Amino acid sequence: MIPFERQQKIYKLIEEDKVSTLEELLTYFREVSESTLRRDLKALEEDEQIVMQRGGKIRLVESTSFEQPVRAKAVKHVEEKRLIARKAASLIKNGESVFLDSGTTVLLMLEFLQGKEITVVTTNLMVPQEMQRFPELDKISCIILGGSLQVEAGSTYGTMTNDLLRQYYFDRAFIGISGISERAGMNTPDEKEAQKKQIAVRNSRRAYILADSSKFGVTTMCKVFEPGEVPVICEKQMDSFLGTGSCIVAEE
Repeated sequence: MIPFERQQKIYKLIEEDKVSTLEELLTYFREVSESTLRRDLKALEEDEQIVMQRGGKIRLVESTSFEQPVRAKAVKHVEEKRLIARKAASLIKNGESVFLDSGTTVLLMLEFLQGKEITVVTTNLMVPQEMQRFPELDKISCIILGGSLQVEAGSTYGTMTNDLLRQYYFDRAFIGISGISERAGMNTPDEKEAQKKQIAVRNSRRAYILADSSKFGVTTMCKVFEPGEVPVICEKQMDSFLGTGSCIVAEE
């Protein structure tokens, strides 16, 4: 079996199992050496088809040009997202103005903002519904920016949204992202979403990307920022993608 055929087979096995390890792959390729399989995996990773994770886990790159529906994303990696959301919320001080972007991790921040006296500006249409769940969010002044509806992300975007957003300046902005990869940087499937995020970061004294480790290695259509351009709050250290000092680890 030539390397290309073997790599196709490896990809298929990982796809069927969702996640695998080198040891598991060795059981499928008994006549292939470990060093050869490592070279195959490296080739697949350089082609951005797989991601090699700590602990020897292997997963496929979730590359897509389409935004996953917000309800589908809300049930994935929940504990990691809550950890990141809590860390992000802890950075906010009373009296600050804050931009909350679209995204399920950003939305989870509200639970940890109870009792804080801040002003929130958001395009996330899930924020009003979430605020009703927590009575102690009554000290938050919330401004929702209008515009075109992005159904999948549950947010507003487009020319009207961007024009409104340019009129506001923030102490902090918390930005959702679809993927982070060496080739596509911090990325999102939609050009209008990308523009909105760039404006929010430009108009903020401090800005943060909220991304759990499943977003790393993912490539979608539109680059928003270069890797390391905006600090990322993640549940684990990801300096190999971002560069030293660009990752804020949300520890328990």
